Amino acid sequence: MTAVAPSAGFVLAIDIGGTKTAAALAGRDDVPQHTLVAPSRAGEGPDAVVETVRLLAERLLAAADERYGAMITLAGVGIGTAGVVDAGTGTIVSSTDTFADWPGTRLADRVRAALAERLADGAPIAVQNDVDAHASGEFLHGAAAGASSALVVAVGTGVGAGVIVDGRPVRGAHHVGGELAHLPIRGAEHLRCPCGRTGHLEAIGAGLGLHRHYLSLGGDPAVTDARGVAAAAAGGDGRAVQAIADSAAAVGRALAGAAALIDPERIVITGGVPQIGDAWWQAMLAAYRDDAIDALQNTPILPGALGDDAPLRGAAASAWRNR
Repeated sequence: MTAVAPSAGFVLAIDIGGTKTAAALAGRDDVPQHTLVAPSRAGEGPDAVVETVRLLAERLLAAADERYGAMITLAGVGIGTAGVVDAGTGTIVSSTDTFADWPGTRLADRVRAALAERLADGAPIAVQNDVDAHASGEFLHGAAAGASSALVVAVGTGVGAGVIVDGRPVRGAHHVGGELAHLPIRGAEHLRCPCGRTGHLEAIGAGLGLHRHYLSLGGDPAVTDARGVAAAAAGGDGRAVQAIADSAAAVGRALAGAAALIDPERIVITGGVPQIGDAWWQAMLAAYRDDAIDALQNTPILPGALGDDAPLRGAAASAWRNR
């Protein structure tokens, strides 16, 4: 028996990262029906990235056509992507060198051209930074659901953050609203941030920064990444224990500063580094409490609830919102 497609149709949700791109169809509930993943091919330039998006969309739509016994037309496309994004025009403003020739890419226009045959008339192509998409997902459907405002911080290879106020992302005059990664932070003065400056949060708080800090403390050069530092700490390596505590404390201090500026109802923490566990969380929370003013001591700081689905759900929501 052929399934009946939802009357509201589907949007295509895309999450473009430096290593991989994920895609899914989603209905009005923003829930990914089935997620496909492929290498982003970021180092090959914008044409390769957009071709990855097109191929993933083609596979998803072919499966949906078969399931529903009719050609599916997309009501819109929502994209969360690495890089600084002008969400108004769907253009990449700047990015790391992981993406070749990414700055200046009119991503919304390129995706519209690539998917033209499957788009409904007037279907929006909504493009935003991937952490903003992640924040929207957690705000609408995850750990921040029901709050009026939230700060969502992803601590992984780098540090990213999104600020949601009254249901809308705060993007800023230069499209970098919420960029906690580049807050000057005590304890990171000896480390270089990927932006080229020293002493920023990402230089010590991110996974790469945690590992570099460990080495700066005289840690074992055979330990090659943050996971290795976590394993060394579990095995009793005192320098690894200290590196995790220092890295987590830097994040806590940054959260205290950000909370004083925006006063979010909830703070949500996601990403791979917090998965180190109690050693990371306890040091982060202790530093937050040491620096946060009295009025902010009880702001809930929660782990993310949606995992890898968060940016896809936020991307889907942006497509529906722009219809």
